[in-house]
Order: sequence, then structure tokens, then C-alpha cells
Amino acid sequence: MNDTKNKYLLPLALVTSLFFLWGLSYGLLDVLNKHFQESLDITKTRSTLLQAAYFGAYFLIAFPAAMFMNKYGYKKGIIAGLLLYATGAFLFYPAAENSSFNFFLFALFVIASGLACLETAANPYVTVLGKPESSEFRLNLSQCFNGVGSFIGPIIASRVFFGGGSEKGNLLSVQFVYIAIGLVVLLIAGLFLRTPLPEIKESTLVSNSEQDAKPLAQHSHFINAVIAQFFYVAAQVGVAALFINYCTEAGAGIDTAKASSLLGISLLLFTAGRFTGTALMRKISPDKLLFIYSLINILLCASVIWTKGWVSVYSLMAVFFFESIMFPTIFALGVKDLGHHTKKGSSFIIMSIVGGALVPYVMGMLSEKTTANAYLVPLLCFVVVAWFGWKGYKVKR
Repeated sequence: MNDTKNKYLLPLALVTSLFFLWGLSYGLLDVLNKHFQESLDITKTRSTLLQAAYFGAYFLIAFPAAMFMNKYGYKKGIIAGLLLYATGAFLFYPAAENSSFNFFLFALFVIASGLACLETAANPYVTVLGKPESSEFRLNLSQCFNGVGSFIGPIIASRVFFGGGSEKGNLLSVQFVYIAIGLVVLLIAGLFLRTPLPEIKESTLVSNSEQDAKPLAQHSHFINAVIAQFFYVAAQVGVAALFINYCTEAGAGIDTAKASSLLGISLLLFTAGRFTGTALMRKISPDKLLFIYSLINILLCASVIWTKGWVSVYSLMAVFFFESIMFPTIFALGVKDLGHHTKKGSSFIIMSIVGGALVPYVMGMLSEKTTANAYLVPLLCFVVVAWFGWKGYKVKR
């Protein structure tokens, strides 16, 4: 048993570094959303196209990535994702040179294509690198480092991106940050090339051979996970995308710079929620914790919509803490007992991230009069997540 743990320890640590990388990318995205409104003179509705490009790539690329990995394995899928990530980061340089919002959308699409490969590989890979019964705990632990990256992203953005004092100066700092990210990603790709990763046959981890033989579409808990993940990611992306706009309109005297800092604190709460939730899973089953956290977020969203001032701002910040465990928990519960369908099933759950591309645009339209109106959308999304944690997760034998 100790030999098995040692065999998996280095691959698990290396794969966990990927969670930090896509967390960093997402953390930067939320601040770009607001500041491109100012630097490139675009509307709130148009700025949500950043989320559409970013999460739309997940929808388009996740399934081809799964097919690629079915043929060539997890390792080559991860390396392909890292190379796409680096390419998209380097494309930020010409995008900033041309001050082109459309070019930035394309660069983000390429980055997100790489992230779709990474998430399609890393999420299921972590769930199979060890005992099946602890897969939710293991994935939440790795996802903690995603939270760390999400927290660091806005700090970098608020300190570096927009210190140039002019549109050109602001975009120049964006160039150099993304070039640095691209170089780091290439370095990590080199580490993966040199490190042997065990390939695991998922069918050997299924407790019942009949489960492995079932067609993917007959695994109802998997179908429910796809639906729940669509609405969860829609809520997460929407909550963060309009966070800065909401804070500046909340009647608490918050300007854009302070709202950006509050976003950083909120993502720190998100990170703390990941660690706290992972610890709680030692005592409370993942499905129950998911249900409880969803109910709390429904109440917090109601406060965001119908209260004003600092009470509403604090409520919005608290949403980040309680949404922290939702993505990895839904994912791990959704791929449980899928056997040889695991890679394909994980790709569909990753594709459901397209909710983050579609729903924020609806929120953007609802927010044109007042941003508070838009938060009715994540409230409804958390209702769906609560249903999944209540009964949708159950594996039917």
C-alpha cells in the first residue's frame, strides 16, 4: 500500500500544479472584464464576451480533448493543453499592441482551449490516482490550489495591469504579465515531458462490472452532474464577472480600485472555503455538504438582490466561500463508477462549463439598469445545485 501511495505522490503533486495555473488565468479574467470596459471603451454587456470566449472554448474543445486522451493517454493530453495555454498567453502581446478587444477574445479562446484540455485530463486523473472512496476528498484538495491561483490573479491585475496611467500603459503591463505566464507554462510542460505518469485503466476501479458495461447515457447521476455543473459554473462566473460593477453601485462609496481589492478578498474566501470544505468532508459526506452550501448561497443571493450598502456587499463576498467546493464535488460525484467511460464522461462535464459563457451575457443584459437585478440568475442556478446535492448525485445500480 505504501508503494502505491509513493507511486502516485509525485504525479498527484505535479498534476495539482495545473489547478493553480488555470485558477490564475481565471482570476485575471474577472479583473480584465471591468477594466476593458474602461481601457477599450466597451459596454458591460459586450465585456461579458470575454466570458463567452473563455468558457465557450471549454464547450468546443473538451470532447476532442477526451478523444485525444482515449487514444494517447493523460500525459500527452496535459502537454497539449499546456502548449495551447502558452500560445494564447503569447498572443496577448499583439492583441495589446493593436488595442483590439476582438484580438483579446481570440487570445483568451486559445488559452481556454488549452485549459479545457488540462481540466478534461487533470480532474478525472486526480479522482483515479488512489482509492475510489476518497476521490471527492482528493479532487477538492487539488482544487484548493486552483483557489490559490484565483486569489493571486486579481492581486496581480490590480497591482500591475492598470498602473500605467493611460490606455496604452495599461495594455503594456497586460502584455508583459501574460508573456511571463507563457514562459512559466512552457517550463511546466518541460517538467511533464521528463516525468513518467502512470496510465490507469478506470474499468479496474469500478465496484460493479455491470456499471462498467452500462452505456454512458444510462448513468443518471452522470447526466444530473452535467446539468448541475452547467448551472453551477453559470452562477460562479456570473457572480464574479459583475462583482466590481455591483460593488460600485451598492451605495457604500466603493470605487473601482477598492472593488477590485474586495474581489481579491472574495477569492481569498473562495480559497479558504476550499480548504475548509475539504477538511469538513472528513466528517460530512460530500453530497450533504454540497446541499447545505447551496442552500446558504440561495439566501445570500437573496440578500444581494434585496438589500443595499455593506450588508449586500458582504453577502456577495460570502457567496464565494460557499461556492468553493461545488465544482470539484459535482465533478467527482458525476464520474464515480463510470469505468471506461470516465474520460468521455469527464469531457461532457467539462463541456457543461459553457454555462459560464451563456448565462453571464443574460446577466449583463439584466444589469444595464441596475446590477443587483442580475443576481436573480445565480440564485436560481444554486437551486439546481442544491437538488443535485439532495438526490441527483445518487448512483443507480
